[in-house]
Amino acid sequence: MAERTSDILRETEVLRDPAIAFFRELIRIPSMSGAESQVVAAIRERMNAVGFDEVRIDPFGNVLGRLGSGERVLAFDAHVDTVDVGDSRLWSVDPFAAEMRDGIVYGRGASDQKGGMAALVYAGAVIQRLGLAKDLTLWMVGSVLEENCDGLCWHYLLNEGVLAPDAVVLTEPTDLQVFRGQRGRMEFEVTTRGVSCHGSAPERGVNAIYKMAPVIRGIEELNGRLPHDAFLGSGSVTASEVRSSAPSLCAVADSCTLHLDRRLTAGETDESARHEIEGIVAAASSQTPELASEVTIPVFEQPSHTGLVYPMRQYFPAWVLPESHPLVRLGLQARQLSLGEPSPAGKWTFSTNGVATMGLHDVPTIGFGPACEIHAHAPSDQCPAEHIPAAVAFYATMAMLYATES
Repeated sequence: MAERTSDILRETEVLRDPAIAFFRELIRIPSMSGAESQVVAAIRERMNAVGFDEVRIDPFGNVLGRLGSGERVLAFDAHVDTVDVGDSRLWSVDPFAAEMRDGIVYGRGASDQKGGMAALVYAGAVIQRLGLAKDLTLWMVGSVLEENCDGLCWHYLLNEGVLAPDAVVLTEPTDLQVFRGQRGRMEFEVTTRGVSCHGSAPERGVNAIYKMAPVIRGIEELNGRLPHDAFLGSGSVTASEVRSSAPSLCAVADSCTLHLDRRLTAGETDESARHEIEGIVAAASSQTPELASEVTIPVFEQPSHTGLVYPMRQYFPAWVLPESHPLVRLGLQARQLSLGEPSPAGKWTFSTNGVATMGLHDVPTIGFGPACEIHAHAPSDQCPAEHIPAAVAFYATMAMLYATES
C-alpha cells in the first residue's frame, strides 16, 4: 500500500502543472447554469487526451468519463456550471481571467467548483498510468444545471439508469477534508389573493401585499424554533423573494407571492415542513377572514444546455452517512495516505448533488474537494493552486483503496 501511494504521489507531481493549468483554463470558460456546452466540450477533449477509456455526453448534457470495466462501480462528481458574476464592481479581479496571486487562483467557479473537475480529469490520468482501475469501473462525471437545481443531474442519471454506481464521491469544496453529509433543502411558494382597484382609493379593494404581511412575520418567527440535529445543525427558513401582480402601478395588488428557501435538518421531511408553513398561513387567515391563499412546492422545468427538460419537484432531503460506514472510513484513510495527516469527517453548510445520490436514491456518498465553501458564489471566489494536485492524489488514492476493499 505504501509503495502504491508513493507511485500516486510521484505521478501526481509529474502532472501538477498541467492539472493547475487546466483548472485555470476551465475558469476562463464562462459556464453559467444552463449554458455549459463549451466547458463540457473542453472537458471531453481533455479526458480523451489523457487516456480515458470512454468519454460521452448524455442526453441531459453531463460529460461522463470512464476508466476500467470492473464489476464494482465508483463514481466521482463535479458540477461544471457556476452562478453568474453578480455586481462586477465587487470583484478585485476579472472573474474569467483565472488570475493567480501568491499561489491563489481567483475567478468565478474557482471554489465552486471547477477545481474538483480539473482534479478528476488528472486523477484519471494518474489512475490510467498506474493501472488502478483494472478491477473497477470508475466514472468521472462533469454534471450540469446543479446551481439552478442541485441534485437534478444525478436524479436524471440514476432514475434513467444512465449510471448505477455502488458509491459516489462528490468534489464540492471541503477545504481538503472528508465530508459525510449536509442539510437538505426545499422551496415553497405562498400566494395571497386580493381584489384590485384604483390606487387612489385603496379602500375599494383588498391588497394582497398587505395580506402577506402576517405570513412573513410568521415565517420569521418559525426560523427560530425549527428542529436541531447535533451533527447537521438546525433547520432554517428564509423569505428569499416577494413579487406581486396588479393591473398597473396605480392599482392595488391582486396577488402576492412569497418564495421561501427552507433548509431541512435530519428527521425533517417535505410533509412536516409543509405542515408548518400551512399552519402559519392558516393562522394568518384566521386573523384576516377574507384572505385567500395557497401553499405550493415549485417544480423545476428549466431545460439543460442540450434542451432536455426533466421536471423535478423542489424537494431535496438531508442526508448523513455514519462515520462508521466503510466509505467514510476509506475516505479518511485516503486522506491520511495522500495528505499525510488524519482529520475527522465534517459536513457542508450548503447543498450538493448528494441530495439526489444519497438523499433520494440512497447511494452511499462522501465528499472531498479543493477550495473552501466560504468563497462559493462570492466575489472572492478562489482556490489555492496546491489544492488541485492534493485533490488529484486523494481521488487516485480513493480509487486504489476502493479497488482493494474486500
